[in-house]
Amino acid sequence: MKETILKKACEIFLKYGFKSVTMDDIANDLGISKKTIYKFYKNKVELVDEAACYFQDGMHKTITSICAMGYNAIEENYEIKKTFKELFKNSDDSPMYQLEKYYPKTYKKIIANELSVFKECITNNIEKGIQEGLYRKDINLEITTKFYFSLMLSVHDSSLYTYNKNTINKLELCVLEYHTRALATAKGLQILEEQIEKNGISA
Repeated sequence: MKETILKKACEIFLKYGFKSVTMDDIANDLGISKKTIYKFYKNKVELVDEAACYFQDGMHKTITSICAMGYNAIEENYEIKKTFKELFKNSDDSPMYQLEKYYPKTYKKIIANELSVFKECITNNIEKGIQEGLYRKDINLEITTKFYFSLMLSVHDSSLYTYNKNTINKLELCVLEYHTRALATAKGLQILEEQIEKNGISA
């Protein structure tokens, strides 16, 4: 039952936001009493914290599965972006913005974990791209990873942008293209243009 509650909470939080969804909403969607939820979670803050971590873990598993599919480095990044766009298609707001504003402790924990996982994923992607001749060999992995992470995180900064899912998606695509152009060889740029044409996107 605990995992059922957690999955439903993730689903509703993602669609309607962490702030607006109540414990009553989750209980009603599951057809259970609110007391049942409180058997497993002492309050909403605890449920939000576990739901955010659960969702983050699921995203990391999704990334790992995509990376195992045999795409080249540039295709891989665009496949991951496409998957996340589908995942967040029903979200009314930026989940990261909601966490930062209303649940800052959870936000800080998620960001710390995300930086660690992100660093590993991007490092692996860059090393793969270099081996494939798609990225330059003179790339500083640490600086590049931190720069890319900071750019992606800034997309969800409410002081910089007005939030809606279309704006966020467009900005994330801009960051991905910017990142790829900064690393790519002539061969890599050709594949990048193919990805942009294939997906009907351009920064």
